[in-house]
Amino acid sequence: MPAWRRDLSSPTLREVHASIPVLQTASFWRKLLAFVGPGLMVAVGYMDPGNWATDLAGGAKFGYTLLSVILISNFMAILLQYLALKLGIVTGRDLAQACRDHYSKPMVIFLWIICEIAITACDLAEVIGSAIALNLLFGIPLVIGVLITAADVLIVLFLQNKGFRILECLVTGLIVIIGGCFAYELAISHPAWGLMVGNLLPRPEIVVNPGMLYISIGILGATVMPHNLYLHSSIVQTRAFERNDRGRAMAIRYATFDSTFALFCAFFINAAILIVSAAIFHGTSHENVADINDAYNLLTPILGTPLAALLFAVALLASGQNSTLTGTLAGQIVMEGFLDIRLRPWMRRLMTRLMAIVPAIIVAAMFGQKGAGSLLILSQVILSLQLGFAVVPLVFFTNDSVKMGRFVNGGWLKVLAWAVTAVIILLNVCLLIQIMLPFAKGG
Repeated sequence: MPAWRRDLSSPTLREVHASIPVLQTASFWRKLLAFVGPGLMVAVGYMDPGNWATDLAGGAKFGYTLLSVILISNFMAILLQYLALKLGIVTGRDLAQACRDHYSKPMVIFLWIICEIAITACDLAEVIGSAIALNLLFGIPLVIGVLITAADVLIVLFLQNKGFRILECLVTGLIVIIGGCFAYELAISHPAWGLMVGNLLPRPEIVVNPGMLYISIGILGATVMPHNLYLHSSIVQTRAFERNDRGRAMAIRYATFDSTFALFCAFFINAAILIVSAAIFHGTSHENVADINDAYNLLTPILGTPLAALLFAVALLASGQNSTLTGTLAGQIVMEGFLDIRLRPWMRRLMTRLMAIVPAIIVAAMFGQKGAGSLLILSQVILSLQLGFAVVPLVFFTNDSVKMGRFVNGGWLKVLAWAVTAVIILLNVCLLIQIMLPFAKGG
């Protein structure tokens, strides 16, 4: 039996594995409804507070120009999440488990450390974002707000014990709140619709302008998140479809519908943040607004309605809470998948949560809200730099006919997947050169 087929009886998230029934003979809509959920949970990571920081900065500094970056990043995300769900459905292994099966132990440890760094960077953004929202809404100090987010671990445990569907419904409800808040922000900010449409096509200046490239890489890192690939390849296995070729083909089809729709919802929210920022701040004395707190304080005097600032903070809180819920699950999946550590659920989640809470408290105490804004953007750049270490194995595994059988990527998909991987790596190399060049000249 090939190595990648080992231990199929011990999947990650065992307590919810194959817990949601799917009837092979059900109608199209009933099957689709059964599969709706994992895509929305993954989409949460594409609209977290780290996205807010990069989108606010991009809109304020460069207007609508970086809309094309959000759109391209979203298409990349759709492709990569499709590969992730296909890997999980076909092999019965999530991406972390597939890496453990395929690579040597030193390489697995390296990939685990890299992934944990990415999750910590992501959680740092989510925790700080939630804490900032609590401060804006209720005046709670930033450090206390960070500590309050630790309760997310208990929420995940409680809801998952009630059934994975309950957790999915909570996540969906918070996404609806975020979307509603930004629909209102769009309506009252009166953006230039013509410029918006025109900037959906990329411009060469995005690559040659260092400031644009830095924020673009941040948007890429915030949109195509490495830990989401591990998350999706695992939670798609919560559906109890038939584990044969017919059942897998059906599961891939409906899971793809779910994922693609959810990611277009995420695109709307990401684009809305940038558009609102561009419409309100670009071309004014507030072009350097990249701090969430400053954006909140300026919304009321510029737009003339306190409801705009209130809904902005509500959406930020919903975004942060949503992202910490799914980030906690991703941390559990990565730890189990790479290391095959089987701990009690509360202990696993507490460990992964502390990896984000501790640095977030340090950041909040040392830098406060001003430094938090810059660190949010930096955290997304770190995510982007880690992305290649998740994407390369994912593409390699789904291109392997031994692992995927009849579900292996076709010729055009192989080319497209490697092209996306090359673009991600190339952009990250360009970013590293731009970051290191000043230090080299100074030396």
